[in-house]
Amino acid sequence: MLEIQNLHASVEGKEILKGINLHINPGEVHALMGPNGSGKSTLSNVLVGNPLYTVTQGTITFKGKDLLAMPAERRSHEGIFMSFQQPVEIPGVSMNSFLRAAVNAKRKYMGQPPISGAEFLKLIKEKRQLVGLDDSFTRRGVNEGFSGGERKRNEIFQMAVLEPVLTILDETDSGLDVDALRIVAEGFNKLRTPQSSAICITHYQRMLDYLRPDVVHVMLNGCIVKTGGPELANRIEEEGFDWLKNVEN
Repeated sequence: MLEIQNLHASVEGKEILKGINLHINPGEVHALMGPNGSGKSTLSNVLVGNPLYTVTQGTITFKGKDLLAMPAERRSHEGIFMSFQQPVEIPGVSMNSFLRAAVNAKRKYMGQPPISGAEFLKLIKEKRQLVGLDDSFTRRGVNEGFSGGERKRNEIFQMAVLEPVLTILDETDSGLDVDALRIVAEGFNKLRTPQSSAICITHYQRMLDYLRPDVVHVMLNGCIVKTGGPELANRIEEEGFDWLKNVEN
């Protein structure tokens, strides 16, 4: 599904990614760990097409297509979704209006007719139950007055409605209490399919206990320095990252 080869990227003239290689198959969940400043969020921003980040070398292939040749909106329509660390508030735009516009934009890209009002209401009722959001949230402005946990659950709700094939969870667990984390993780797990994949960027083992990743990668100084199974995350939880500074993958 996703093939990254020798990816180098910079922001404001400073090189952050220094040769990333990553392969993700359909149905796989990959965890990406590493200290602050190692390049994890830069990688996620490059994947979704944030214009502040410049790719200087390397290739990214998504579903057999050149991802770097696509503008951000096309990447979204092709099935890439990112849950942000700090979801923004959009006062005056209801969740219902926001999501219906997003769904119809994707349907137009796929050559499908707009979703009817009845179909849409049925869709969001089904999806919001996955993450414990009641009907009042969908009538409010996007993230307007939401707590941190509600914003993160709202991100997973949006993911459920849009049904991406590659989801990037960029520190979705940040600031969540135990109950909110469980709800968010369980909602994500209910949406997993053999055709969809995910990259989970996290510092914490507890998130991975819920998500049960297939592969764990560790980034340091813009490079993936170690790849392994869930046991790698367990060792990082116990020993930190210092032991990896002189380790080659």
